[in-house]
Amino acid sequence: MRRLGGAVVAPALAIGVAALLCAIALLISGASPWTALTTIGSQLGSGTVAVDTVNSAAVYYIAALAVAIGFQMRLFNIGVEGQFRVAACVAAIVGGTVILPPVLHTVLIMLVAMLTGAAWIAIPALLKAYRGVSEVISTIMLNAIATGLIAYLIRAETFGELRGNNITTPPIPESGWFPGIDVGNGRIFGMVAVAAVLGVGYWFLLGRTRFGFELKASGESKTAASAGGVNARRTILIALLLSGAVAGLVGLPELLGRDHAYTLSSPQGYGFTGIAIALLGRNHPVGIALGALLWAFLDKSAVALDVVGIPREIVLIMQGLIVLSVVVAYEVVRRIERRAEQRRVAAEVPQQPVGAST
Repeated sequence: MRRLGGAVVAPALAIGVAALLCAIALLISGASPWTALTTIGSQLGSGTVAVDTVNSAAVYYIAALAVAIGFQMRLFNIGVEGQFRVAACVAAIVGGTVILPPVLHTVLIMLVAMLTGAAWIAIPALLKAYRGVSEVISTIMLNAIATGLIAYLIRAETFGELRGNNITTPPIPESGWFPGIDVGNGRIFGMVAVAAVLGVGYWFLLGRTRFGFELKASGESKTAASAGGVNARRTILIALLLSGAVAGLVGLPELLGRDHAYTLSSPQGYGFTGIAIALLGRNHPVGIALGALLWAFLDKSAVALDVVGIPREIVLIMQGLIVLSVVVAYEVVRRIERRAEQRRVAAEVPQQPVGAST
């Protein structure tokens, strides 16, 4: 009953605080909260907003899952950004170079992306497991190196091609594309189904396997987990390599479903957004899915705010306030529940028989 109360009170508190803070932010900016809310809500069935929201949510969902795998063990993989960009670039080069039948071609591109993402995080994983180097420092440094490596790989002198004012990798033939689903006046990326499968796999890994138990036990207490026979070094390595492999898939929905090549102007920032959505979803596959949909919808509907004279940048403030409210609300509820549990245990101690302790 107490767990049910916490599961209801924390989200309700988070929603209330987020709504209040967003309203205050809108009022300070001189905008009407009601106008902003109705304008954003009216975009749900407008144009291709729904389709674009689902497509963006799939990208955000994969990025957040990559982050959440590390979070389960208190590992902060802030390098998802670099991992997904390098993986998308290498996968685009391989996909545009080789010739294979359909399906096999697509599968090869996906495998290359996953292996590249895992390889890119291998160095921070080894440093963390064998030398205790903070994964935050090492992965964020690799983000900067990733930018330079991508610039080198797609030069016209290496694997790139100059097209107009942009530099791009060789275009991926149609045999390597991931077919989408036509809906109304838009097309849903086929990789949306892959994102859903990843979510189920994430849930099964954490809740139904021994490794998932060891991962969560190590996150709760490394000392207790080690005393129970958990190999912390092996768990760190596997967790970070899995995180990097999933991160390698982040760029593929757009690469295989729309762009079919990696260019200098390819989207960025998904890795950092994944961190916020993993926090918003509390590392739960369903919570992350809802957070990804909300985040993507706010992104796509923000354009309409310009029409009513409200700067679209207010959405960025709203997204930040929502994440902050969720984190604070859950922490407040967790502390209240812990203190209540301590008081309950303290009240029960005197009632035990005196001879029970001897």
